[in-house]
Amino acid sequence: MSTINTPTMDRRSIPDRRVMARTHGRSAMSALDYIAMVLLIIGGLNWGMVGLFDIDMVGVLFAPGSTLTRVVYVLVGLAALYSVVTMAKMAGSKRP
Repeated sequence: MSTINTPTMDRRSIPDRRVMARTHGRSAMSALDYIAMVLLIIGGLNWGMVGLFDIDMVGVLFAPGSTLTRVVYVLVGLAALYSVVTMAKMAGSKRP
């Protein structure tokens, strides 16, 4: 009687970052990713308030035209650029 051997393909040899990140107890997102996401949410909500009610919440909280207001706007802009670069890297990577 003959036996049929199954192919020896180990699934762990196929790289999958999401699965590997979960097995090591780490998140797939870094701290910088979370900071960028929070800043983008703040910026999006602020623009929503400007569009709907003509209220600039960042300007209201930190005085319109102040240095702190400008810093928040610059940080939101940098977060958007970081997210564009991250998205381009994700789109350019080969997925199995």
